[in-house]
Amino acid sequence: MPGKDAVTKKSAVRTLLRLWPYVRPVQGRLVTAALVAIVASCLSLVIPLVLKWMVDGPVAAGDPGGVWLGALYLLLLGITEAVLFGFRRWLVARPLAGVEAGMRADLYRRLQRLPIAFHDRWASGQLLSRGTTDLMLLRMFLAFPLTFLLVNGVTILAGYVLLLAQDWTLGLVLLTPVVPLVILCSLFETKYAVVARRSQDQVGDLTTVVEESVLGIRIVKGFGRHRSQALAFRELAERLRGTELVKARLLAGIWALITVIPELAIGAALVLGTVQVADGDLSAGTLVAFLSTALALRWPVESIGFLLAMSQEAATATERYFEVMDEEEETPGPSSDGPGSRDGVRFENVSFRYPDAAADAPPVLDGVDLHIRPGETLALVGGTGSGKTTLTALVPRLHEATGGRILLDGEDITRMERERLRELVSVAFEEPTLFSASVGENVLMGAASGAGEPELRRALGVAQADGFVAALPEGAATQVGEQGLSLSGGQRQRLALARAVVGRPRFLVLDDPLSALDVHTEALVEAALREVLRDTTALVVAHRPSTVLLADRVALLSEGRIAAVGTHHELLRSNAEYAWLMSGEGTETR
Repeated sequence: MPGKDAVTKKSAVRTLLRLWPYVRPVQGRLVTAALVAIVASCLSLVIPLVLKWMVDGPVAAGDPGGVWLGALYLLLLGITEAVLFGFRRWLVARPLAGVEAGMRADLYRRLQRLPIAFHDRWASGQLLSRGTTDLMLLRMFLAFPLTFLLVNGVTILAGYVLLLAQDWTLGLVLLTPVVPLVILCSLFETKYAVVARRSQDQVGDLTTVVEESVLGIRIVKGFGRHRSQALAFRELAERLRGTELVKARLLAGIWALITVIPELAIGAALVLGTVQVADGDLSAGTLVAFLSTALALRWPVESIGFLLAMSQEAATATERYFEVMDEEEETPGPSSDGPGSRDGVRFENVSFRYPDAAADAPPVLDGVDLHIRPGETLALVGGTGSGKTTLTALVPRLHEATGGRILLDGEDITRMERERLRELVSVAFEEPTLFSASVGENVLMGAASGAGEPELRRALGVAQADGFVAALPEGAATQVGEQGLSLSGGQRQRLALARAVVGRPRFLVLDDPLSALDVHTEALVEAALREVLRDTTALVVAHRPSTVLLADRVALLSEGRIAAVGTHHELLRSNAEYAWLMSGEGTETR
């Protein structure tokens, strides 16, 4: 994951311009909304002109009718301004909600297509915060600051033109704060960018802790670790609170300066204008109009700090969003006409090293050569850290081999479309993962789109899951809940196995699929699994002799290399390491 507190070299404007492809479809409504807001904002500048007419006209002449007419004009101007601002809000609400939804959908699609190596590097909370908090900030920016930076800029420009037209000397007095305000805003933007990035990264860290605590609540309660988890959460929350207070201080400081400096200029103009009225060089109505115009410009000027802060947070959110979107997807791979002769699975001088491994660390796999014949089941046995799980992950290209090649029926998997590869290869992992869906939906994820009840019943039968599924409140339609935690470990593992076999795959990769089963259930599953294995080419990671006996041959993986290949009984007689592993003294989990 990118380093925290990293300051982007791009300006906020260049970063925000990356949103254009999402904004382009609704640009018409955004432009219309901006024009409406400009008209509404400029109407507030007409009010001082009406006041000037009233003071120098009906008020000076003692004409009550003229005063009432002026009051009516002011009322109509106020109502029109309110209606226009409401219309602007209506114009942008629906399309910007669509922009946010589109960006969130694109982010989700990208996450599904990014390689496993990406997900190994990134904390889930950081990804979650990008899809929620950051996109909410972007929608708020497009709805308010983006428009009002333009609207307030036009309003300030029009207001100063009116001020200079009414009295150029007083207008120049009010122009004196421009240079210091520009310098202050530039300094503020630079400092706020760093703090905004830090804050949004810390939100991601906090989200990760909350998510881990919720998903691991059984461990937290089982080991009585709620206090330590609470302390970890409190520490991150306090860190985020401190960062938010720094943001608040920066914003308070710029807001105070942006408020005070123009107020001093207005005070100076008031004193100078009063002297001119006393000397007869300026009418009272003109002074009233001048001061009313200056006061009408207070909000557009004072809001600059607030709008810049929101814009900088939006730029940071955009940067964080595109950090994920810019990651390289898994390439689909070139299309091919299909496999040639039936040759099973071949590993030819395959090596693998994790991308974030130290330069001097040995590779996880180093020169693996292995052939699984067509229709054969090969058990893969090895000690902890020998690379068994990594080797199985290379077949469906969950990880990419860093050397050598893997062939399925004579075809290099790197030359196959990923979609087709994963239709040919089915997997079941040691840690079964279920989704918040029904039992049937979880199992049928492993089948083609047309699969239905017959395929589901067969797969549940192979995994010996039909009995407990039938006993569920709604059978296969029962919702299993988040990660399937409403089921036992053995039940989850059987459903994961059913998902692996439901599509009758040509190649099957099983990573210790029976580890959570009791002895009697394991025997039943093994008996049913033998029938499935007759029709497929399979690689099975095994830790127990009972699982090894499902295989035609066994390969011993030691320190990233294939140390021996043979039948179970051959290796027991000829290989001391294998005999030790199968004796129970070498029990391991990887």
